[in-house]
Amino acid sequence: MVTTDTLPAHPNEPHAAGISGRLNWLRAGVLGANDGIVSVAAIVVGVAGATNDLAPILTAGVAALVGGAISMALGEYVSVSSQSDSEKSLIAKETHELQEMPEEELEELAGLYQAKGISRETARKVAEELTAHDALAAHLSAELNIDRNDLVSPWRAALASAIAFTVGGLIPFLAILLPEAIRIPATFVLVLLALAITGALGARLGGSRMLRPTLRVVIGGVLALGATYLIGTLLGTGMA
Repeated sequence: MVTTDTLPAHPNEPHAAGISGRLNWLRAGVLGANDGIVSVAAIVVGVAGATNDLAPILTAGVAALVGGAISMALGEYVSVSSQSDSEKSLIAKETHELQEMPEEELEELAGLYQAKGISRETARKVAEELTAHDALAAHLSAELNIDRNDLVSPWRAALASAIAFTVGGLIPFLAILLPEAIRIPATFVLVLLALAITGALGARLGGSRMLRPTLRVVIGGVLALGATYLIGTLLGTGMA
């Protein structure tokens, strides 16, 4: 039997159980934080372009933080709930099939491995051994790429999304509360720095080079902040 102790050491190819799921959660967290940074920054900078009064800026910032976090959490909950329901339905269907037609399911599993290039004899032996060990787990993995012990949680996904958005959004929210003389430039600098960090981290987690993804995120932030600040300034001038 091959254990994790006998696997060759590849630092860039982790073999721990659930590592793919954890990386997906980390990437989702980075994206959520990035959304919070850009969304809240665009709103508070736009309002700051229209007025120097801190009260409306603060009100807009709080509304953006709370509304954005709730919206992100709700969207994630609905999306993950749909995925979770689908996974549970597939598990129930596979369980029923294994109970009602075990031999047909064994043949199906052997066929799946044979289709990957394994000889008929070897595929049959692999299928028999996996079935003897844990038939349901074998079929879920080979047919559906599902781990019944690692199903997605809608509530956990919603909470993680809300927290990530809030953490990201706090950066421009706190920056815009700085003294009026440095409020706008400081917010721009801190927001773009935060976006550069999230862009680089997202690229790192995805295993790609950092420069291009980081530049995309930063350039997008510049465009968003520039556009909302310009609109806020024009509206503020027009209403003056």
